[in-house]
Amino acid sequence: MIEVKNVSKRYGKHVALDNVSFTVESGRIYGLLGENGAGKSTTMNIITGYLALTSGEITVDGYDIVKKAKKAKQKIGYLPELPPLYQDMTVEEYLKFVSELKGIPRKERKNEVKIALEKSKTMDVKKRLIKNLSKGYKQRVGIAQAILGSPEIVILDEPTVGLDPMQITEIRDLIREIGKEHTVILSSHILSEISEVCDHVFMISKGRLVLDEDMDKIDSLEKRFIELAQTTVEEDDSEEDLEKSTEESKEESTEESKEESKEESKEESNDKSTEEIVEETKEETAKESETESMDETSNESEKDPKGLEIISLDEEEKETKPEKEDKISRRKQERKKKFKNKKNKNKNKEEEE
Repeated sequence: MIEVKNVSKRYGKHVALDNVSFTVESGRIYGLLGENGAGKSTTMNIITGYLALTSGEITVDGYDIVKKAKKAKQKIGYLPELPPLYQDMTVEEYLKFVSELKGIPRKERKNEVKIALEKSKTMDVKKRLIKNLSKGYKQRVGIAQAILGSPEIVILDEPTVGLDPMQITEIRDLIREIGKEHTVILSSHILSEISEVCDHVFMISKGRLVLDEDMDKIDSLEKRFIELAQTTVEEDDSEEDLEKSTEESKEESTEESKEESKEESKEESNDKSTEEIVEETKEETAKESETESMDETSNESEKDPKGLEIISLDEEEKETKPEKEDKISRRKQERKKKFKNKKNKNKNKEEEE
């Protein structure tokens, strides 16, 4: 009837279901067992098409729940953990409304509502408002809407939650009766409920299927449940330890790479500083050589374009002050004479012209 193949569901980094696979055959009552938060409700919501799967495949009587959702959903009656009841309607009004939503033909609606009332044992309260019913009767009304239209598969998500012991026994008897005509999948975290009602049990722990076996092959469901729950917890702890160790190793490697990069940058900066120092020393030596060459050229005696000898500063320093003054005055006089001679020559040329 139902084939679940490699189904996974993820919410970001959180894995709600991890590669779950199982098969549901017709005419049996299946128990979906697991601790709170194991992934039972997620599995049922995916099978019924209320929740999209991340990966995998689900077929209901040969119809893919994603590709042929309408035909697949027609085969399923579903009671979620919180029954979708309209409190201001009577039981009969509510079931008529649900029959319209399910697309049951108008001629068949009255009869289908009657069958659902009889099977759920709610015929005596059909004219009462749902908000005035007890918790047990509200659950019965929820089961009535699930079996309305005679679907081949009935899925019940924790139908006895919040009920008193008397109501629990009544709902269990009702599930047994429904199982005579329908394939039933019942989810619960109550071991006694699964062992008393179901023919076959699936156990989900931490999003993984850990048990898929007939009830008559299990000696003690409680012991088996505890063993499997502990092993999954240990496996999760070991996986967490591995993840932590890998993260720590990654952090260490990143720190080492950072330190190596820092050292390399330091070495590069040191190399740059040494190169700068070498360049500075080269510039200083070049400047010194230039200054030395300037000193040497200044120390050498040269002649100006007018033919006068220029005495170096070293020689001037060697000479006494009066000698220097005499030489300076002589040079001035010579320059004045030459300047006068040039003027006279220029005047003579002008006169001749």
